[in-house]
Amino acid sequence: MGGRTLSLRTGLRPDHILPGDADAALLVGRVWVNAVAGPCPCLLRDGRLLDLTPLSATMSELLEHEDLVATLASGEHFADLGPLEAFLDGSAGELLAPVDLQAVKAAGVTFADSMLERVIEERAKGDALAAEAIRGRLAPVLGDNLKGLVAGSAKAAEVKKLLQELGLWSQYLEVGIGPDAEIFTKAQPMSSVGCGALVGIHPKSDWNNPEPEVVLAVTSTGKIVGATLGNDVNLRDFEGRSALLLSKAKDNNASCSLGPFIRLFDAVFTLEDVRQAEVSLTVEGADGFTMTGASRMAAISRSPEDLVSQLLNRNHQYPDGAVLFLGTMFAPVKDRRGAGLGFTHEVGDRVEIASPRLGRLVNWVETSDACPEWRFGISALMKNLAQRGLL
Repeated sequence: MGGRTLSLRTGLRPDHILPGDADAALLVGRVWVNAVAGPCPCLLRDGRLLDLTPLSATMSELLEHEDLVATLASGEHFADLGPLEAFLDGSAGELLAPVDLQAVKAAGVTFADSMLERVIEERAKGDALAAEAIRGRLAPVLGDNLKGLVAGSAKAAEVKKLLQELGLWSQYLEVGIGPDAEIFTKAQPMSSVGCGALVGIHPKSDWNNPEPEVVLAVTSTGKIVGATLGNDVNLRDFEGRSALLLSKAKDNNASCSLGPFIRLFDAVFTLEDVRQAEVSLTVEGADGFTMTGASRMAAISRSPEDLVSQLLNRNHQYPDGAVLFLGTMFAPVKDRRGAGLGFTHEVGDRVEIASPRLGRLVNWVETSDACPEWRFGISALMKNLAQRGLL
């Protein structure tokens, strides 16, 4: 199915993954439909998925429609693909990541807590055991200075000077509180996995974590049209050894998860709801380990609009649009493999990222070499759409 068998048959239910106010939400996504042997943009309405391919054959093109919200809310008839349940149990197809041709980008070090942990990683050189001692020394100094700090502000410049004088300045603090945000490529177009899929960690990594984030859907003109949830799966040991290993730490087979749906902005859900959102994380291991946490978007050091303006501007365009991970403040440190070693994933972990207005993104952890290979790329999509008469 689309080059991967994405979903696990684990009993996911619509009422578990959908927003609490799903009946009032405009939710668009993407599914692999067995009946047509290809992917379809879709709209969720009354628990059923409606085929949006007559409107747009790709999610990228769909989100470019200026009157999309009005068109979808008008009650216009679209062909019924079946109940959402049938795409969760695999009988009708698969629930895919709700993006296709868009660039998949991420903003790094946008919360004070994650700034602190990145500095710790850097100084520990990727050694999880050394991180605990460094955390104990740096947290009292850095934590107090970074809380509530607005990136690029005059106050941030004062803090930078102080930390430099203390010998505590870092490349991560530069992008965390300086004028220029870190914007990097998280994954290639078409490579993200969706709700219910396996997510991959590199088999050589011994220190890694999920990164629960809100992800914005952005058009080619820079307009923010909606939001979804994302897991920016991260290898802390790789990046800690060298920032130049960022791409290896971030972009591996099945290392980017998005979904379950993009919630479009309308009269009842706006960017302000994103600013006030709380994102929770639950990890449940086959070994009985559990970890929970939450982050508040209100604690972000840069506004979503600022991050989007640094992503897409006169210096850099995205003609197929983009999605942008806004960063996480949740850097898990709960010991798992031993005292002082902090958190790392184990194969079989169930990861749930949730926010009341966006739903729940659920995935299971496997090593990236054991996850289904990514084979359905842009060329395969174009061939598939042509065969179905959609080009």
